[in-house]
Amino acid sequence: MMIVTAIVTIIMQRTSFSHFKCPAARALESVGDWWSILILRDAFQGLSRFDEFQKSLGVAPNILTRRLKHLTDEGLFERRLYHQRPARYEYVLTAKGRDFFPVLMALFSWGSRHIPEEDLAFLLGDAASGTPRETVLVDARTGEAVTPENTSLLAGPAADDEVRERIARMRAWYLGIDA
Repeated sequence: MMIVTAIVTIIMQRTSFSHFKCPAARALESVGDWWSILILRDAFQGLSRFDEFQKSLGVAPNILTRRLKHLTDEGLFERRLYHQRPARYEYVLTAKGRDFFPVLMALFSWGSRHIPEEDLAFLLGDAASGTPRETVLVDARTGEAVTPENTSLLAGPAADDEVRERIARMRAWYLGIDA
């Protein structure tokens, strides 16, 4: 007797967040995926060339090519020719790319707090003194730490009635008020 087993492969399409009004969703659309975050991490450590990124990450060349193109198209990198024959390019962080630094540091800090200490190969430190850094997100105007307890969403300039109602419901839930 022969038993035949069917193997079904489901290919998941990545959802585009480009039409979302949420800044977090739109930011995820710009960055793309975990490879992009690691490419940006390496760029902040001084890497700029395809072969440097590939050696550091061990990522397949086709994936790296797609991620670098995406990051360039999204304005996080500028592609610059550094060698004529054969044509070779480097990827230099733009102002938008450099603005990703606090996001990366927040991820790094969160990871440092939540992985076993014996697995920590890197720490954040002051560049001049080498003293370890302990990061926290602060409000630029007040210097106050930004926490879930003291922060809420507000309606922005593009907010429609649906967004305003959602914010009101979330605020009511948080404050324990029937909306």
